[in-house]
Amino acid sequence: MDIRDMIDQTVGAVEEWTGGWGAYRSHPSTLVDVDRLESVLHAFTDRLRGNYPFGHPRYAGQMLKPPHPIAVAAYTAAMCINPNNHALDGGPPTSHMEKEVIQDLGAMLGLPADALGHLTGGGTVANLEALWVARESHPDRTIAFSADAHYTHGRMCGVLGVDPVIIATDDHGRMDLDELHDALATGNVGTVVVTAGTTGLGTVDPIDEIIARCQSADVRVHVDAAYGGFFRLVAGPEVPSFDGFPADDFRALAEADSIAIDPHKHGLQPYGCGAVLFRDPGVGRFYRHDSPYTYFTSDDLHLGEISLECSRAGAAAGALWATLQALPLHPTEGVGAILAACLRAARSFSHAVDASEALHLFAPPETDIVAYAPVPASSTLSSLDAASRAVFDEAMNHPDEPVFLSLYRLPADRLTRRFPHLKADREDAAILRSVLMKPEHETYAEEIVDHLAEIAGDVV
Repeated sequence: MDIRDMIDQTVGAVEEWTGGWGAYRSHPSTLVDVDRLESVLHAFTDRLRGNYPFGHPRYAGQMLKPPHPIAVAAYTAAMCINPNNHALDGGPPTSHMEKEVIQDLGAMLGLPADALGHLTGGGTVANLEALWVARESHPDRTIAFSADAHYTHGRMCGVLGVDPVIIATDDHGRMDLDELHDALATGNVGTVVVTAGTTGLGTVDPIDEIIARCQSADVRVHVDAAYGGFFRLVAGPEVPSFDGFPADDFRALAEADSIAIDPHKHGLQPYGCGAVLFRDPGVGRFYRHDSPYTYFTSDDLHLGEISLECSRAGAAAGALWATLQALPLHPTEGVGAILAACLRAARSFSHAVDASEALHLFAPPETDIVAYAPVPASSTLSSLDAASRAVFDEAMNHPDEPVFLSLYRLPADRLTRRFPHLKADREDAAILRSVLMKPEHETYAEEIVDHLAEIAGDVV
């Protein structure tokens, strides 16, 4: 069944249900001339052609890919009704679907069955809620996160009026444990944010060790697993190990106090679909509020009672629910099989880079993101930066076989430690970065690297 068949089936079912309530005339103010509609739709689809081909394996740039067709069909059908999952009367079916998928996500992450959580508009809001609960839990203490953590945390601390502690990272971008020790020793830190998959290199903080240290210091741990959280599925004994994959740290997510995770990344969903989960359901006390016009149809929990956001798309919950029914959160099937293919793709890609004479690997991948660089024309960071940008531009604009990459800037000290033969004649330089988050990359990885190596040989 292709995507058109699925959309026809789901939207047709909604139209049949809608028709059962009785026919009515649309108000004339909403009617649009057919010729004008056709013109608008033609202009709209024509402008969409300006996108990059996110679904094709040759797109190996940013964290972008289309949702699974079943998610598109389910979202489209639910959107025709447009339920609002703030209160149960705004969308009873999709509210219950949301509660079910939160239970599924909590089980995948290893959290207790009574963990509290809900979907959000994305990882930014999920992290904001977690940091807000952190502030409310320890109003007299601060929040710490690494220098390589997502910039969201610094911005959200500004929103919350918290002066954070920034902890240095090692050469791979992992939180430095000695600096963490010093920060915890002050007694001023109430919550430590750790990252399960940085958006730059896909690096995973030493979560297992950090949680142990924080528990000893009576400090909360929030895991920003917006990108990497779903990899916990393949961190168990059912799945063969992958070189460099930090399975112990992903298993340690089960001990976190809160977790942010984005189904619109590895959960195969459209934007925006994030989630936040809390180990202790008692944090619901921080959300307590009343509304004179909602929460009246049921004594059951209304999701707006545990969310900072008010209106939220019920269609997002419906799409995720349908997706997880078709592609379950299983280590070796469904979503787990897709994740394993992405991990294999990243390792095939990095091995091909290692074998190339025109490219250098910056660091072996931990998840499915690979950073690498062309061999520069001379032994300076300026030459490295120029070579990276030249390969990037030529690959993106190749007349016959474009490959879509991304650039990643790194400070001079980290680059010269990795490439000691390069002279630091500038403060930073760009290298190349590929996110291999589509399972189809598994069969294209080596071909892409061969093509990039050929381009590097021509332009550097």
